Amino acid sequence: MPSGWSELVLPLCSNPAMHMVVCGALVENGAVLLVHRSPTRRAYPDLWDLPGGHVETGESEPQALAREMHEELGVHIVAESSSRLGDLHAGSGQDAVHVSVWQISDWVGSPTNHAPEEHDDIAWVRISELGGLPLVFDTLPALLPSLPEPDRLPRRDEARTTTSPSGP
Repeated sequence: MPSGWSELVLPLCSNPAMHMVVCGALVENGAVLLVHRSPTRRAYPDLWDLPGGHVETGESEPQALAREMHEELGVHIVAESSSRLGDLHAGSGQDAVHVSVWQISDWVGSPTNHAPEEHDDIAWVRISELGGLPLVFDTLPALLPSLPEPDRLPRRDEARTTTSPSGP
């Protein structure tokens, strides 16, 4: 387990029965969509993060990922367009948490902040520039280089209603 994960994940789990967390990396043209945690948040305020949340009882990870992306960003994940980037584990016993990070390569809708009580901003950030941001997941820059290089990323259908990364 990367250092710092138990401190990162465990405080986010206010319900000890909820041990599964999913995070989604919407990726387009060499950039990833991040959410900025509101300065009023109890856990990790004023930091950049991947959108996501807890897996509800009875949900699969892909179902939870789809629900969280819709609740937080207003987008619908296209079937078969998400793939697991990595799994992280924190804590043990009753406090054990499983964090599943997913790449999402295609979605319907324009990502907008649908959870202003949680996030005060969203932004496309070039993967190469993640290291310069204050991140909840300090290991995020190390995880995302496993994504395809920008020139090998599939171009999303221009006819869809989506925002494009504009860079920093």
